[in-house]
Amino acid sequence: MTVSHRFLIVAAIFITCLITANIIAVKLITLGIEPLKAGGFEFPSPLPAAIVIFPLSYIFGDILTEVYGYRMARRVIWLGFLCNLIAVFAFWVAGQIPALDSEVQSAYDRILGYTPRLLAASFLAYLVGEFANSFVLAKMKVKTKGRFLWSRTIGSTLVGQGLDAAVFIVIAFGGTMSWALIGGIILTHWLVKTGYETVATPFTYLIVNYLKKKEGVDTYDRDTDFNPFLVTR
Repeated sequence: MTVSHRFLIVAAIFITCLITANIIAVKLITLGIEPLKAGGFEFPSPLPAAIVIFPLSYIFGDILTEVYGYRMARRVIWLGFLCNLIAVFAFWVAGQIPALDSEVQSAYDRILGYTPRLLAASFLAYLVGEFANSFVLAKMKVKTKGRFLWSRTIGSTLVGQGLDAAVFIVIAFGGTMSWALIGGIILTHWLVKTGYETVATPFTYLIVNYLKKKEGVDTYDRDTDFNPFLVTR
């Protein structure tokens, strides 16, 4: 498939959302709702500020798979992983260089300093969530014969975002807080992100229909090898 400028734009937005989300995730926000607490369980729990943009990576991941197919989405997912790795490495190198002002260094480390555990949680959750999302959508498209796009975008998000939240929270915070609290955090993340996708469904329809018309492409992954590591195929 010849790569078009529209494909490049969608891929660029996908990767930008991913990297931006990782930078602003350090800030925790509340939903302005008094949480329900019982036996250590808390719902809704605080959320990282990344919630304002991270779900967009799933929306554009849906668009990539729906229009261009799993093979092209797979390449972009790995490209996003590589770009994020480059950004994190650059943050780390810059953090090792002595700062002129110690207060600036402290602020830098707090915002852009990543512990190995959080990095592992973030990278693994991203890969598991995005590939699950793309796989489910591609399979559902074949099963539904291209109908009911809303069912594919929401259904794939339920799986992808659920796995993303579970993998990240468990690896990042397992053993540091109660499992009841971890469960509340996972549930909050899952419901809010899925709700985000549901509300954005008309936007997804608009972009998907535009791209299919302009590109003349509507890929069905009937004979696709879904191995996530076959980047060149």
